[in-house]
Amino acid sequence: MTAFDEMFPGASGPRRPYASYDQWLKDQDPGRLTEKMRDAESVFRKTGITFAVYGEEEAAERLIPFDIVPRIISGNEWRRLTLGIEQRVQALNAFLDDIYHRQEILRSGRLPRELIANNVAFLPEMIGLRPPAGVYTHIIGVDIVRISEDEFYVLEDNARTPSGVSYMLENRETMMQLFPELFKRVKVRPVENYPQLLRQSLAAVKPHNVAGAPTIAVLTPGSFNSAYFEHAFLADQMGVQLVEGQDLRVVDGHVAMRTTEGYKQIDVLYRRVDDDYLDPLTFRADSALGVPGIMDVYRAGNITIANAPGTGIADDKAIYSYMPEIIEFYTGRKPILGNIPTWRCSDPSSLSYVQEHLHELVVKEVHGSGGYGMLVGPAASKKEREAFAKKLAARPSNYIAQPTLSLSTCPILTEKGLAPRHVDLRPFVLVSDRIQIVPGGLTRVALKEGSLVVNSSQGGGTKDTWVLDD
Repeated sequence: MTAFDEMFPGASGPRRPYASYDQWLKDQDPGRLTEKMRDAESVFRKTGITFAVYGEEEAAERLIPFDIVPRIISGNEWRRLTLGIEQRVQALNAFLDDIYHRQEILRSGRLPRELIANNVAFLPEMIGLRPPAGVYTHIIGVDIVRISEDEFYVLEDNARTPSGVSYMLENRETMMQLFPELFKRVKVRPVENYPQLLRQSLAAVKPHNVAGAPTIAVLTPGSFNSAYFEHAFLADQMGVQLVEGQDLRVVDGHVAMRTTEGYKQIDVLYRRVDDDYLDPLTFRADSALGVPGIMDVYRAGNITIANAPGTGIADDKAIYSYMPEIIEFYTGRKPILGNIPTWRCSDPSSLSYVQEHLHELVVKEVHGSGGYGMLVGPAASKKEREAFAKKLAARPSNYIAQPTLSLSTCPILTEKGLAPRHVDLRPFVLVSDRIQIVPGGLTRVALKEGSLVVNSSQGGGTKDTWVLDD
């Protein structure tokens, strides 16, 4: 498959969004650019921008690979993406409110009831419970892929605990340090105000009985978590406390954190702990990561938990396959951003098709993330496909399949010069009394030639994403 290259789509030269950057690039000495790549790596190493790789004994902590060639999006392209993302986010929040209350979409027959009832991400404990301000998904990451000049698709929704925003911010800061002259030449919309926007957005959904400015904290599973750098980074940038479960307890019907002056009430908790571990009295009894009794405080309306428990149902990949119907049901309009065609392996006819076409499909776990537990059929060996087919046959409802798309490419800097690599984009959305989308997001890039897997855990890297101010 021939991929659409976002910088050089043909022999006629760079696309318009890249024109100014391309002129600058032609004037650069290749040796200087190579030196800047080493400088960027040094910055990341000194800052400690790492991620953990589960299941590997050596090199468990890795440096995030960073490429200095930016991914550039025009203002017009961004406006279109923004409209589609806002529509999708509105539908997701309405969907969550509906399935935990009236379940009208199930009554209408638009969505199979068993898809909710048999879904491990659906929390019966949330039935009839409406979060403060009625917001379920306070922070969302929407993964978007491009396959041509005008075709964008949503690859998946991250409505549980989306990660990567710290890398977006550090990428921009690093680029501004390395190439300050570029930002004078090219008008790029800023992203560095995200932590302030995040704090304002969280404060706007405080419990109704909290007067004045709320106390906000970030709940982390601890330093061994793969995204711990981001947890600490965001807490520091927002000017709030980073806490672990052992720092918290329920006091007089509120969640409070331990301080040098005693326990202090928390009003809004940005949690990066999964539902199962959030409250050992309600969910997993063996969890030491959460807060015993926090769900009782939540039910009483005395704390905002972002994102709300039970939002994981919205980023289930089987639910994803129904997003066009979900968007139309709650907004009354067709989706602005399309879905990738998806086969639900729980359906016998779809399973049969997928089994016969494994060599040309991408197969994913419905609750998978990070690129784990998936098969990229065209890149897999016959032996790998046969092994995966056995997993598929044993638990078909655990998988969905999609066609192998020719994702767009952007150049990266290699030892031999520029070379195209496949990319995706994760814009970050804040939801409170309004929807805010930072202009840009995290561009993930598959650094291996020909690879379609952009996840950092699978060898991918990141780029700075520029949205032009035009």
